[in-house]
Amino acid sequence: MEIEKKQTRNHWLHLRLSEVEKIQIHKAFLKTTQRRMSDYGRKILLGEPMIASYRNASMDELMNELIKLRKDLNGLANNFNQTVHKLHTLDHESSIQSLMNHYEIQRERLFNKVEEMRLMMNKIGSEWLRS
Repeated sequence: MEIEKKQTRNHWLHLRLSEVEKIQIHKAFLKTTQRRMSDYGRKILLGEPMIASYRNASMDELMNELIKLRKDLNGLANNFNQTVHKLHTLDHESSIQSLMNHYEIQRERLFNKVEEMRLMMNKIGSEWLRS
């Protein structure tokens, strides 16, 4: 295995810029992942690939987990709703009626929480897409 030698850069390229051009280049530099202006300029001038912007990796992971959670919650809510619907179709004694009333209250609570979480996830998702 051959170790590559670090390339010595001993040639200078001088550019004259107006103040507006300098500010414009600096703003573009700040939007990249490059840590040094010289690396940024070299990549731009040589046409090398560069990450112009990036997303917060921890936010990406959070969004993936929230998407899974939303799918699971929607599935649970759907199953719960189907169960309550089946209870409504039964024709038995008053104990079933009280059970249906209890489940109806619980269903409302579940759907309120699911809707609250859906709104929160949409808000976080919108912020994530802007980053």
